[in-house]
Amino acid sequence: MTSQVIAPNEDTFVKFEKKFKALADQKRLEILHLIQQHHSLCVCDLAEHIDMPQSKLSYHLKQLLDAGFLNVEKKGTWNYYSINNEGINEVLSPALCCLFRNEESC
Repeated sequence: MTSQVIAPNEDTFVKFEKKFKALADQKRLEILHLIQQHHSLCVCDLAEHIDMPQSKLSYHLKQLLDAGFLNVEKKGTWNYYSINNEGINEVLSPALCCLFRNEESC
């Protein structure tokens, strides 16, 4: 994997603000973990694991989807969610870290 340099501009900061806001919630972190463990889950399956109404769960899934952390695939009447590795790796990447380190540290 090669790290790409991220341009430090307003769009970049807005994009990562959205990503970190999505991660700054204990329930959303738990949802990501559950999906990762099961590889793919629908809202009905997640509702069994998390004590939360389906409407609220759908709200959290939308936040994670909009931040780029999830993929969604429609199967019949259900949406199945899986981890978007590219989206997760982006916030864990050396490229992002380089926005906050001196160039010689990258």
